[in-house]
Amino acid sequence: MFDIPESAISESFLAASGPGGQNVNKVETAVQMRVNIYALRLPPYAFRKLRTLAGRKMTSGGELVITVREHRTREANRVEARKRVEDLLVEAHQRDAYRIKTKPSRAAKARRVESKKKKSGVKKMRGKPSLD
Repeated sequence: MFDIPESAISESFLAASGPGGQNVNKVETAVQMRVNIYALRLPPYAFRKLRTLAGRKMTSGGELVITVREHRTREANRVEARKRVEDLLVEAHQRDAYRIKTKPSRAAKARRVESKKKKSGVKKMRGKPSLD
């Protein structure tokens, strides 16, 4: 859905843990993908949402760092990393619903206070009995 330019992506390969048997010790199959977010030219609302969605995956320099080590092959991990970046971008482009502030009615406030008084009375009855 999103076309991420190749100039914005840099990939490095690491030794992975997990499935693969002896192959894991010999081959670097895990992928660490870095995407320059500034090169994507995101609208301001999408950039802000992406920062909150990414959390610790986003560096202070504006790079999104995704590490994938789920699959046994390098190519499958590359595809998975690109899919994760694309999913984050799709979610960042979805605008949040605008919330309209509302006030509780006078009757609703009265019901709330009444229920608090009732619960308070019940809790007061739970105390130690007085010796009067």
